[in-house]
Amino acid sequence: MTQLTVSNAQIFYDGAIEAVRDVSFTVPRAQVITILGANGSGKSTLLKAISGILQPEKGALVAGNIQFDGADLSSASSDEIVRSGIAHVPEGRRLFANLTVEDNLIMGGATQGLSARKAKLEQVYNVFPDLTQHRLRIAGYLSGGQQQMVAIGRALMSDPKLLMLDEPSLGLAPKIVEQIFSIITRLCEVQGISILLVEQNARLALSVANYGYVLERGRVVFDGTAQTLNNSTEIQEFYLGMSTASTRRSMRDVKHYRRRKRWLS
Repeated sequence: MTQLTVSNAQIFYDGAIEAVRDVSFTVPRAQVITILGANGSGKSTLLKAISGILQPEKGALVAGNIQFDGADLSSASSDEIVRSGIAHVPEGRRLFANLTVEDNLIMGGATQGLSARKAKLEQVYNVFPDLTQHRLRIAGYLSGGQQQMVAIGRALMSDPKLLMLDEPSLGLAPKIVEQIFSIITRLCEVQGISILLVEQNARLALSVANYGYVLERGRVVFDGTAQTLNNSTEIQEFYLGMSTASTRRSMRDVKHYRRRKRWLS
């Protein structure tokens, strides 16, 4: 069953800079969907639109709509979106650096009642047992991997149905990345949380995803199952930036690049 549907989204900054054009995609319930693309392709902008936090950056969804569990969230406020069951872990983690780990987590449960918040707190410590011994430490003094765990844990405090993760592997050691992606998989498979994953590391993202969309210059240029994308020479060329003739090419230049009619509108 489809849980999130983004239809023909068009997003502008400052009313003049088009960041996303006519993007459509779906997130089925209890699946991992990944959005791939280079810097500036519109990945993070899409997540901000879904979570309703474009306005502080003078961004706006000017066309299209966002549906979640049958409700239109296109013009909903960020707190309404959180209450609907969507949680967003932004790029760079964005913790309250001067607060303790536990205070950061509690902030994430602001939409929950007191008893529910206490229960979720213990659940988060069960998901991330490494944080238990650091619960009273100042978050800004943690390692990058520990901070990412706190950021994900803070999002889980709102009891989300859909968890959106923006570059969770950024700046982390391979061992920590493996641990975090293992947890992401378990959250989906065991707890039934849908995952929308934005990630530049295509191989890593596709190793846990069911389906993926590739963005370039604000448009979906390719989509398919994780296996299809993993085996695609077009995707390999796009991410390696090199063709067999050792000539740098973008996705638009790939010989078998598959367009859809809506991309040309």
